[in-house]
Amino acid sequence: MDFLPEEIDRYASEHTSAEPDYLQELNRETWQKVLVPRMLSGHFQGRLLSMISHMLKPSRILEIGTYTGYSALCLAEGLHENGLLFTIDINEELRPIQEKYIQKAGMDGKIRLLTGNAMEVVPRLNEAWDLVFIDADKENYIHYYNMVMASAKSGTHLLLDNVLWSGKVVHEAAKKDEETRVLKELNKLINNDPRVENILLPIRDGLTLVRVK
Repeated sequence: MDFLPEEIDRYASEHTSAEPDYLQELNRETWQKVLVPRMLSGHFQGRLLSMISHMLKPSRILEIGTYTGYSALCLAEGLHENGLLFTIDINEELRPIQEKYIQKAGMDGKIRLLTGNAMEVVPRLNEAWDLVFIDADKENYIHYYNMVMASAKSGTHLLLDNVLWSGKVVHEAAKKDEETRVLKELNKLINNDPRVENILLPIRDGLTLVRVK
């Protein structure tokens, strides 16, 4: 669902800093070879992720949901000099394309690719996160949020993607539409959570930014 008129969306993109060449190449290859390429963050949102990361200069970033690695590469741009980004995906078949573009970006030492169930992997990492990006299976968003918040420190920032879910969240969820139901519940949970400040940005499919108090 497009939330902005096409010409406004195009104008905004045209007046946003260009993505690096390797991200343009990754974008093209994802659309050519990978299923559901719409899952890619893309130029406009990717520059926002990079900007937020540059402002925070995080030492430790957690990403839940790697896909082809576009968003991880954007977030890694703003890492502290000795920082690390840990990104987790359940689908190991995408590892070759992830590794290919991490190498092209020269970020081999900054990004660690992990495969598995995030609910099992994250607790084993025993890290204190500065920035967390959640962009995985929507049915588990509340579980991911609660898991991160259980050990979050003051000043940790979270980003959660697809929180508008093509506009479905403003309507009653269909009986079998578990994803919409969970996202509606998540948005309410975050907005009523006294531990955080939050803003829901109507960018692409909706992006919520959370700051732990």
